[in-house]
Amino acid sequence: MAWEVNWTQLKSADGAPIGMLGAGALVAVNDDWGLGPTIYGAARGDFGGLFVFGMTGQRRWRLGPNTHLAASFFAGGGGGRSSESVHFGSGLMIRPELSVRTEFGRWYAGAGISHLRFPSGNLSGSQVSLSFGRMGLFDGFDVAGHGVQGEISTRSGLGFDEVSLSSAVYRPADSQRTRSGRSMGRNTAVIGADLRQYFAPGAWLGLEASGAAKGGIDGYMEVLGTAGQDWEIGRSGLRVGGQLAMGLAGGGDVSTGSGWIWRAGPSIRWQSPWGPAVRMELGKLWSRGTFTAPYLRASLSLPLEPLKRREAPEALLGGEVHEQAMYATLQRIPHVAFKDGSQEGVTQQGLLLVRSLGAHAYGAAAAGAAVQGKAGAYAYGLFGLGLRSDPLWGSRWRVGGEMMLGAGGGGGVGLGGGALRQSEAWLQWQGQEDYKPLRVRVGVGRWQDLRGRGASSSQLNLALGYAWGTL
Repeated sequence: MAWEVNWTQLKSADGAPIGMLGAGALVAVNDDWGLGPTIYGAARGDFGGLFVFGMTGQRRWRLGPNTHLAASFFAGGGGGRSSESVHFGSGLMIRPELSVRTEFGRWYAGAGISHLRFPSGNLSGSQVSLSFGRMGLFDGFDVAGHGVQGEISTRSGLGFDEVSLSSAVYRPADSQRTRSGRSMGRNTAVIGADLRQYFAPGAWLGLEASGAAKGGIDGYMEVLGTAGQDWEIGRSGLRVGGQLAMGLAGGGDVSTGSGWIWRAGPSIRWQSPWGPAVRMELGKLWSRGTFTAPYLRASLSLPLEPLKRREAPEALLGGEVHEQAMYATLQRIPHVAFKDGSQEGVTQQGLLLVRSLGAHAYGAAAAGAAVQGKAGAYAYGLFGLGLRSDPLWGSRWRVGGEMMLGAGGGGGVGLGGGALRQSEAWLQWQGQEDYKPLRVRVGVGRWQDLRGRGASSSQLNLALGYAWGTL
C-alpha cells in the first residue's frame, strides 16, 4: 500500500485563490493498480470547511529503477461555503491526474497535471499538482475463519494500534462571532473518532475526524493529524503527558479562514491491562480565522493490535485472528428534510470500516458526503456496533445488522444540532478461493435526526469491501 499526499492550486470563478490538500491510502490490487479512500480539504484562501471524501484509483507504469508514471482518478462528494461566485451543486467532485514520481527508498515525490471539477457546480480548473508519498506493506491473515491462532511480526492492514470514540466541548468567548456575524453558542460540542500508532513507548502519531453534534453549528468538521507523548506514573496504568494536533476545519458558519487549525494541551490516559483505555485532554484551539476556544475532550479507546506491539514493533507476536474490512459505500436516502422546508432524496458516497469483536459482534465506523441531490457540502461521520450470523448457504453469505451514532450537517440539510442515528439490516456475499477478501453487501434501514425536527427516512445501502485478518 501507499500513503499519498497531494497539493492542488486553483482559482474560483471570481479569481479567489483556493488551495486543496489531499491525503489518502492506496491499497495494491496488484503490482500496477491501487485503490483506496482519499479526502480533500481547503487549505488556502477563505474557504475553510471545504471538504470532499471519496475513492481514488491509480495505475502506475515503471519508467526506470527509481521512477514511475502514475495516472489517478478521484471521485467523491462534499463541498463547503457557497456564494454567488462559488457553488458545488450536488457535491460530486472528480479529479484526474497524470504525474511522474521519483523514489527515495520507500518515499517518493513528483509533479504532474490535474483537473479538478464539480460537474454540477461552477468550480473547476486544470493545474500543476505536487505529490508526496510513502510505500509500505498491507499485511494480514486469511479471513476464512474467525478465532484461529496466528503469528505476525508487523502491524496488519492500515497499521494503526487503536481506534477511539471521542467527544469534545468548546467554550468560545462571548465575543466570538460566526462568518455571518451571529454570536457563537457557549456549549459547542463535536463527536468523532481517531486512529493512533504508537511508534515508541508512550509516543504516538494519529489521525482524527470530528463533526458538530450540539451548538447550532451543524456542518462544522475537523480533520487533523495528531502527535503526543505520555509517561506512566508508577505501575498504575495512569499516564500523563501532552498532545498536539494540526489540520483543517470549518463549515457550520464557523470562521476558520483558510481552514487551518492548531490544538495543544496536557493529556491524561488510563491504559487498562486488558486493552481498552480512557483518555482526557484539556487545551486550546486556534484557527486562521476568528475561531478560538478552550476545550475538554474525552475518549474511549479500543486496541486494534496486541498491546505488546507498542513496545516491540517488529517482534513475532501470536494471538487470535479477528476480521477487519474496509468498504466503499453508496447510500440512498429518499426523504431528507432541508432547512428551506423542502424534502428531497440524497445519495451519499462513503467509507465503512468494521472490526470483529467476537464470533458475532463487530464495531463499525463510517464517514462520507453527498454526491447527488441538492445537498452539496453535506457530510457525516458515524460510530457503532453490529451483530452478524455465522456463514450461511455454503459459506458464501451472512446476514446481520448494526446501529451507529454520529454527526452530520452542511448542504442545507435540516439537522437541529448535527446528531444522527443510522440503523441497518444487511445481506452480504463473500468471495471464495482466490476471491476470499471480497465482500459485497446490500442493506436497508433507517436514517434519523436525533435533535431539531427529529426527521427520519428509510435508506438503501450498497457496499463493496475488502477484508483481512488481524491479531
